[in-house]
Amino acid sequence: MNNRKILYWSIIVAFAGFLFGFDTVVISGADKQLQQLWGSSELFHGLVVMSSALWGTVIGAIFGAFPTNILGRKKTLIIIGLLFFVSSIGTAFANDPIIFSIFRFLGGIGIGASTIAAPTYVSEIAPAKDRGKLVALYQFNIVFGILIAFTSNYYLQDIGENAWRWMLGIQAFPSFLYTILVFGIPESPRWILEYKKDRAKAVAILKQINSDSAVEAEIAAIEKETSHEEKNESIFMAKYRKPLLLAFFIAFFNQLSGINAFLYYAPRIFELAGLEKSASFLSSIGIGVINLIFTMIGISLIDKYGRKTLMYLGSVGYIISLGLVTTAFYFEWKGMAVPLFFFLFIASHAIGQGAVIWVFISELFPNKLRAAGTSFGTSVHWVLAALIPSFIPFLFKEIGTTTVFAIFCIMMVFQLLWVFTKMPETKGRTLEELSESLSKNE
Repeated sequence: MNNRKILYWSIIVAFAGFLFGFDTVVISGADKQLQQLWGSSELFHGLVVMSSALWGTVIGAIFGAFPTNILGRKKTLIIIGLLFFVSSIGTAFANDPIIFSIFRFLGGIGIGASTIAAPTYVSEIAPAKDRGKLVALYQFNIVFGILIAFTSNYYLQDIGENAWRWMLGIQAFPSFLYTILVFGIPESPRWILEYKKDRAKAVAILKQINSDSAVEAEIAAIEKETSHEEKNESIFMAKYRKPLLLAFFIAFFNQLSGINAFLYYAPRIFELAGLEKSASFLSSIGIGVINLIFTMIGISLIDKYGRKTLMYLGSVGYIISLGLVTTAFYFEWKGMAVPLFFFLFIASHAIGQGAVIWVFISELFPNKLRAAGTSFGTSVHWVLAALIPSFIPFLFKEIGTTTVFAIFCIMMVFQLLWVFTKMPETKGRTLEELSESLSKNE
């Protein structure tokens, strides 16, 4: 097996995650500056200016399966790169909140679609024994993008009244590079066989990474699954109830941890905890470093110990860290207490949900429905990822930070129970084996 070629293709495709992470977090550095510049109310600022990209991710996640299936994984990834590029240029030059929000919305569509196309592509070219770590490269790139965004914001914060334009516009460079690189990868052989019925082309691509005998065995397994498919199948059919619920709940609990709410408002939260502006930005870089380190740990463990074990570790860490954050705000502890507790929260997320979610969702559905199933799971994720941060400034003001973080903590207790009672282990099994075991008629 040509592992170098598989790794190279996976790295290129997973770089979409870097743009996702950078785009998601870069807005945190412009948060208060934009609110002051345009005199926005807390509700308008949260719902429109800050969350416009997140509403775009909802659209991208809901409808991203269509181009991923119709145009193919590769062409969809190229379109995603162009969306990020246009978004970064547009937001950098915007002069009012509506135009700014429209361009942020376009970038959000790119994020939402990338959470379908990138994990789907990598899961379809990766061997079963390495699929977890290769798909998780997407998550690694997300947190790497988050770290670079926090670092970039820190160094650009004091360059003048237009600092926010530089913060947002600099993303144009990696967006352009990514788009060019994607042109050099092949199409997914599983997509070619499933949607184009071009056996020769699928075999030719698989022969670049595997021996002739292994290629024939893989093609036979894919064709066997295809032969069992019914016409006009849907992920909402009774036999797909189990994978559908699994995709729903892992996405649901991912956002009910409060992860996106925190990443969007990290400097604001740290200032509420008593840190000065510069210390808040510096602590945000610390968040990025911890996220990166523990994501690498999660990636190194996911194929050895499995998805479920990492979810156990993450769930327990969530409960402890969010409990400490809630306590800190309740007793009004100032200084570095809240940042340190959030470092533990980020470590728990990175080694658990962060490492697992995109891998797990991409494994649950059969080849023909993988993009649609992944779209469903990511749509749940992004609807909540849009709703929760949209109301964070309002909720902090109306019910207080203590109550908000207590709610997140309680939800993570429910996640732990779900992992224990419902979540199956998927490591080391081929996509076709998983499809057969999870998608049985009941």
